[in-house]
Amino acid sequence: MLSGTCSADDAPLVRVEELRKFFPVRRGLFSRVVGYVRAVEDVSFQIRPGETLGLVGETGCGKTTLGRTLVRLLEPTAGRIFFDGQEVTQARGDQLRSLRRHMQIIFQDPFGSLNPRMTVQAIVEEGLLIHHGGDKHQRREKVLKMLEAVGLDASAMNRYPHEFSGGQRQRIGIARALVLEPRFLVLDEPISALDVSIQSQIINLLVQLREQFQLTYLLISHDLSVVQYLSDRVAVMYLGQIVELADSSTLYQNPLHPYTQALLSAIPTMTPSKDRRRIVLPGDVPSPIRPPSGCRFHPRCPLAPEVCRQREDICKKIPPELLELQGHWVRCHAVQNQTASPPSTLEKP
Repeated sequence: MLSGTCSADDAPLVRVEELRKFFPVRRGLFSRVVGYVRAVEDVSFQIRPGETLGLVGETGCGKTTLGRTLVRLLEPTAGRIFFDGQEVTQARGDQLRSLRRHMQIIFQDPFGSLNPRMTVQAIVEEGLLIHHGGDKHQRREKVLKMLEAVGLDASAMNRYPHEFSGGQRQRIGIARALVLEPRFLVLDEPISALDVSIQSQIINLLVQLREQFQLTYLLISHDLSVVQYLSDRVAVMYLGQIVELADSSTLYQNPLHPYTQALLSAIPTMTPSKDRRRIVLPGDVPSPIRPPSGCRFHPRCPLAPEVCRQREDICKKIPPELLELQGHWVRCHAVQNQTASPPSTLEKP
């Protein structure tokens, strides 16, 4: 079910409503605020238990900011985040600490995210110390169990991050996230910093761990082939907004938004077809400090000139809503029709 009111059996584990994250731009002697970087603006979606939601888009579209805001590494500017029915955005103190135990993140850089002065055991054990996860013996056993789950052994416990390869360091980062037995993981470009020969190993490990520990993923990536392989549904971001969201198979076979079509046309294929056409978008991504009026994609959209000619510059003047259309959600004046209907508070994609 892509939308509609959720029953008790398929209630979302993560629900995001109109989330915004702005960063102030300061200039001058007194660091006066002269504007805001609109990194994430009016983003709404749901992730059901056991589901993997892929999040794709060009560099700078707000994917990583969204992921870090979900787990409160960044404070949201506005909007609401719910985890298993509890509002994360209002949580403070012990309540926030308790929620964070169930919401973890795996970072893009497997070396920069690990403290070089700490042993592997200390790195993985740190979360257990913060959350009072048993005595010294129990913590050691949990650390060893998690290292074995990610493909490492006891010999790694007393070594330091610089003694491992990139793939092994990412396994350490995964073990650190899993040691608290979370239910939801944000995977922030988990393989982009790794050698190609290692990437498939980490992908297969993530699939295995999802089944073994009953995990729910938000997979942030620019690799559309990896997203297709791992994701149940896929959301496409452009300049801080979700422009399309659908089942993985539906989105890859029948993309509706012109930006999604351009992204998918860039996927390399082993069987080139004469019918396959590469869509090259003109210009660069606009600045998130001053996004275009109306539809943010209209300066680069191949459909906008004709739509604006027929409908009095609608793409330039009126921001499109994220509406349900032909089984999935799309934010585009050119493809929305009379049967599309805006989502209500309970009907988030």
